[in-house]
Amino acid sequence: MVMGELVQKTDVLVIGGGPGGYAAAFRAADLGLDVTLVELNARPGGVCLFRGCIPSKTYLYLSELLYDAQRAAKMGIAFSPPTIDINGMRAWKAKVVDRLATGLVNLSEKRGIQLLQGRAAFENPRQVRLFENEISHIKFHSAIIATGSHPISLPGVKIKKEGRIMSSTEALELADIPKSLLVIGGGYVGLELGSVYASLGSQVTLIEKGDRLLPGVDDDLLRPLNHRLKKLFTAIRLQTGVTALTETEELVRATLESASGTQQETFDRALIAIGRKPNTQGLGLENTSIELDPQGFIVVDEQQRTAEKYIFAVGDVAGGLLLAHKASREGKIAAEVIAGQPSAFDARAIPAVVYTDPQIAWCGLTETEAQVQNRSVRIERFPWQASGRAATMGATDGLTKIIVDAATERILGIGITGRHVEGLIAEGVLAIEMGAVAEDMALSIHPHPTLSETESEAAEIFLGSATHILAKK
Repeated sequence: MVMGELVQKTDVLVIGGGPGGYAAAFRAADLGLDVTLVELNARPGGVCLFRGCIPSKTYLYLSELLYDAQRAAKMGIAFSPPTIDINGMRAWKAKVVDRLATGLVNLSEKRGIQLLQGRAAFENPRQVRLFENEISHIKFHSAIIATGSHPISLPGVKIKKEGRIMSSTEALELADIPKSLLVIGGGYVGLELGSVYASLGSQVTLIEKGDRLLPGVDDDLLRPLNHRLKKLFTAIRLQTGVTALTETEELVRATLESASGTQQETFDRALIAIGRKPNTQGLGLENTSIELDPQGFIVVDEQQRTAEKYIFAVGDVAGGLLLAHKASREGKIAAEVIAGQPSAFDARAIPAVVYTDPQIAWCGLTETEAQVQNRSVRIERFPWQASGRAATMGATDGLTKIIVDAATERILGIGITGRHVEGLIAEGVLAIEMGAVAEDMALSIHPHPTLSETESEAAEIFLGSATHILAKK
């Protein structure tokens, strides 16, 4: 330590201001602890707010409006072809992000949390060095690492800020609407952003190395989305890889390899969406006893504690499902443990949502997992063709299914595909967490006509009698 350098002390140091970090900081402050939050950006929010969840969902909502304008003609309302103002779209996204980021700053200030912009690196298990800030060192009683993750690129491919080869970060800047776009990766990021660009007019070619889109999602939930994407995208090529990807000022040249051979194609832009890596470099973890797993994620226990007794890790950097809501729960758990409360991560169901159109949402045990585990289950499906609310929306290609333990009749999993299912899956989460049986869901009165009643009717099918469909005997 150099003479004259400013040193501060805090009860809880949170490194990273994303959903895991700010949730941890807020919870710790609410429990009466002195909290310092260090974040690279000027305001908390992390990738989710600035370069992920919120920007992508903003654009996906606008894409949905464009699709609805087309669909309305079949319902008796005709619109003139929409005019796309890309500057207006970017401005709306920026307004949404700014509003939410300002809210997080206000909540931090009202809780008495010290916000510091900069980069922190451990000097030892009880102190960090702070860079890009007038405060040089912070001593802490406990620390929470919530540094998140970053997009993976292809080997040998460097993504430049204003280049034609993009990660999700650059794609969400919406620099232009390319005539042709290559999307590499058939996971939720590739499908969501591919859908945005296709809706805006790009000719989207999506390639996936595996034999299906959205690995791990049950086939029946994926089917309606597959049908829609085949119309929306120019091409979907499975079992296809990229052996080379280069760019010039005018185009991107890709060498694609599949069972039919190798071929070169050119596109105006390319989006690489093949996964994410944890942000652990530059944290000074070598100055601690913190351990990493083979994939580079920080190893934690059920209380989010690392190998260092007073250092915790939450969110993407700690592995598992890379989801904002999981990160927030983990952040709260770490704060509660630090405050001396008996808290641990014991969630039975973590919801996942793919925000395409149609959407896909699921929680708990999937049908695929039940087959792999050889679980004795009963699976019942309620097709949205029998839903009055889905009919009014022209969205009858949806499906709601319930996975129930054959012996105890407890609900083990829920899967839904269709329009606006993001708001439906929470009921399934609650049912699983509460140990509800199928009868509980069936006998809970749901409003009519709504999409939510498809869940109760799926449970009614399990019991042998459903109102709007003839159940199998």
